[in-house]
Order: sequence, then C-alpha cells, then structure tokens
Amino acid sequence: MEQGGRPRIERAQSAIVALGLSGFIILLCLLLVFLGFAQAGTISGKAEIVDGDTLVIGATKIRLNAIDAPETDQSCLDAYQKLYPCGLLARDRLRAYIGQSTVSCETEGIDRYGRNLAICFLKDTDLNNWLVREGLALAYIQYSNRYQQGEEEARRNRKGLWSGAFVAPWDWRHRTPQTPLLGAIAAKVSQTSLSNIGVQSPPIPDCAIKGNVNHKGDRIYFLPVTSAYGKVKMDKGLGERWFCSEQEAEAAGWRKAKN
Repeated sequence: MEQGGRPRIERAQSAIVALGLSGFIILLCLLLVFLGFAQAGTISGKAEIVDGDTLVIGATKIRLNAIDAPETDQSCLDAYQKLYPCGLLARDRLRAYIGQSTVSCETEGIDRYGRNLAICFLKDTDLNNWLVREGLALAYIQYSNRYQQGEEEARRNRKGLWSGAFVAPWDWRHRTPQTPLLGAIAAKVSQTSLSNIGVQSPPIPDCAIKGNVNHKGDRIYFLPVTSAYGKVKMDKGLGERWFCSEQEAEAAGWRKAKN
C-alpha cells in the first residue's frame, strides 16, 4: 500500500504546487493590470499652479508631460536685451489662463519624484501644447516629440521666449559660460550673458529659498530662517537653484532641511 500509494500522493502534491503557481501567476497579472490603471487615469479639479509645468490638484502633484518650462529662478532676455524673470512669467501666465476653472489631467505615468506625468486640459485646450505654442515652454524632445510642431510655430512667430534669448530649461539647471543660447537675438548677445545670473542671489526677493545638493547627492532646501542658510553656497554646476515656496521645492523633489 505504501509503495503503490506514493505515486498518487506525489501526483496530488504536484497538482497542488501547479495550482499554487498558476494562482500566483494570475495574482501577479492582476497586480500589473492594477498598477497600469493606477498610472493611467483622469484627475480633475481646481489646480494650484506651482510653476510653469507643475500643478497640484487636491493632494496630487502633477508634472505636465513632454514639455519643459523655465525654472522659477530663471532669467531670460527679451527682444530689447532686457533681463526678465521668464520662469515666473510662465508660471503667472499659466495661473492667469486657468483662473478658477476646473482642469482635467490624463495621467501617463509617474516620474522619479513621485509626480503624476500628465496632459492637462482646460475644457478642450491642451495646456501642455498651449504653453509651448505661446513660447512659455519648450517641447521636451528628449522624451517625446509630441509638441515639436507647436515649438516650431512658436519659434517661427517669435512667441514668448523665442522673441529674445534664453537658455533651455534643461541646460539652465547645469549652465556654464559655454551653454548655448536660443531665441531670435541669441546671435547678437554674449554667450555668457545669462550664465551667472541668479547664482548667489535670488531672481527676486520673494524667491529666496536655497535648493542645495549635498555631497551625497541629496536635494535639500533651506529657508531664510534656517540657521545654516547663510553657510549654504549656491553651485549651479550641481543643479542647485532658488525656490519661491516650499510647495514648489517639494514638488520638484527637494526635502526640507532639518536645521
């Protein structure tokens, strides 16, 4: 009985194991489907504008996908070679355009800072595309060419940034005297005219929060009331920058200093 019954017992055990494996695979597939839905959905509501390409709806941070707007501490040159805070202008133009209207965002994933990547709409207007066509942001072609045509139109019509000279937002974060300038008057001004702007002093007094990168690569922001604030030196080569609010700093993936 023991010898003859063992194959049946072993077959039963194999069936249980196989069933368990199948169940695990089914559970894993359901989990992957759930995560897919979590990354792709619709978020709607009143939007709080953090900067030219970041907003918050409720408690959800949203990064406008496939575009890059000037940082809030970024300065540009207008058509008359006069400096102006182009990052703050992009933020304020977006804020004024949306007003108190409801914004609807179609999410497409999550970035490394935990923000929802999305295309956002004001009624039927694609806000990402609107920013690019108005010359308030660039198509982020490193990740997508979705808005490249809108950028070409803005450049051709000298809209916004394109009417003067500016550094691409992704270059501004690590700018050097050799960083190229873009825009209609770029060839008329010195390549170094924007490289040292906003390094050791904020673009405007209201944007005096220091974003520092320590030796470990941690991104930490310091308020003017922080005891270590005066000791923090800004190094643009590390991507250090100024912020106008704690919300803006945290939305960009920085954490508050402990002292």
